Amino acid sequence: MPQVARSSYRLTFGVLAASTAAFSMLQSLVSPVLPVIQRDLHTGADTVTWVLTAWLLSAAVATPLMGRVGDMIGKERTLLVSLAAIAAGCVLAALAPNITVLIAARVIQGLGGALFPLSFGIIRDEFPPGRVVSALGAMSAVIAIGGGTGIVLAGPVVSALNWRWLFWIPLGVVTVTGLLAWRFVPPSPVRSAGRVNWLAAALLSGWLVALLLPLSKGNAWGWASPLTVGLLALGAVLLAAWVTVEIRSGNPLIDMRMMRLPSVWTTNVVALLFGAGMFGVYAFLPQFMQIPSATGYGFGSSVSEAGLLMVPMLITMAVAGMLSGAIAGRFSSRAQLVTGSLLATAACVAFAFAHSSRFEVAAAGAVFGAGGGLAYAAMTSLIVHSVPMAQTGAASGMNANIRTIGASIGTALISSILTSGLRPDGLPTESAFTTTFAALAVSVALAVAVALLVPRRHTRRGATATASPAVQTAEATLIPAARRTAPA
Repeated sequence: MPQVARSSYRLTFGVLAASTAAFSMLQSLVSPVLPVIQRDLHTGADTVTWVLTAWLLSAAVATPLMGRVGDMIGKERTLLVSLAAIAAGCVLAALAPNITVLIAARVIQGLGGALFPLSFGIIRDEFPPGRVVSALGAMSAVIAIGGGTGIVLAGPVVSALNWRWLFWIPLGVVTVTGLLAWRFVPPSPVRSAGRVNWLAAALLSGWLVALLLPLSKGNAWGWASPLTVGLLALGAVLLAAWVTVEIRSGNPLIDMRMMRLPSVWTTNVVALLFGAGMFGVYAFLPQFMQIPSATGYGFGSSVSEAGLLMVPMLITMAVAGMLSGAIAGRFSSRAQLVTGSLLATAACVAFAFAHSSRFEVAAAGAVFGAGGGLAYAAMTSLIVHSVPMAQTGAASGMNANIRTIGASIGTALISSILTSGLRPDGLPTESAFTTTFAALAVSVALAVAVALLVPRRHTRRGATATASPAVQTAEATLIPAARRTAPA
């Protein structure tokens, strides 16, 4: 790959931001238009939901695994592989003649989940020290905003064209950014030694699939059905086996010693709880807006109109995420995480009990966006600055993955609450929506409590001291070389 001066880090950020935004949009872009896809491909409601589930499962497995591979072979190389997978998946999805092919395409797209940890790692490697925190905050905001933007754009795109353009448009973005990444993202100066622990990777994949599959299909299968209970039990067994293998391994996929660091485990628990709240709002707030006004509580909005009501949330999320790094000197990442979680809690309470007008919902959305922007940026900063540099990709990847797991758990449980109270016409009752948003408020309120447990000070030196011997060796040999190549 052509060598590029590291002073081009602003261009590097632009390339990474465009890539992660496109992938984040793919997470939520199809959610509002699943009924359209269902009719067009002549499938059932229970089958079409796999368009979301398949992406979720694939991304959950690929994110930590590919993050680890990137740490080892080079983040820029793995970035290009991930972009190629997204592009291939978009082409296949846009041309899909049936639901089976579309689901397979979404599995391929999910391999791009590595973009999150790889982007964080590249920023940590390439940017001047004084720019790292602000860049991490901005990238985290881009990821969060991308998910919301997908909901906003879905309606207009489908109305003007058709649902297949929900994949053609990201394909164009990914293709261009892939070429720019090949040209302008420099080789990784920091790489970890060793090889991929494939047994750990298989166990990780196994327990994630065994956990997320029944959580995604529990409503259809029945929460007490043998299949649901059996898979959850299998997931628990595989999780225990995975942790055991990782602890005993001299070359772990995820260093359990690193994961036990106070700044890491507390931030990861917050990510689990906040992920449930964030994706719950993304999934169910537009649905609330589209309930017919004849019910006495819905707005009767179209998909496009519901998306427009989400715009204030995206604006405040962008502003808060961009400001996160700039105010970090006076307002620590821990303080930002607590504040962001508090704002999100207040917004969810407002969604539950003050939703009689579009203005109330939009205003609460703006508050939620500000909280989400601060919290996402703070989580990333806390993780990256608490672990050894050689473990940046794996640690940030696991944090992103935990948010995905939280999103899956939250969506499954909240969907169960929402569908437990249906009107004669099949629509959810207002009380069901109130309970839904109140449950989301509880989830984010618990995140506030855990965020208060995050240590006030976190240093990478402490992370290195408690890392495994293999990681400490990598630190000793690789970091001095990185410092020699860093800009003055």
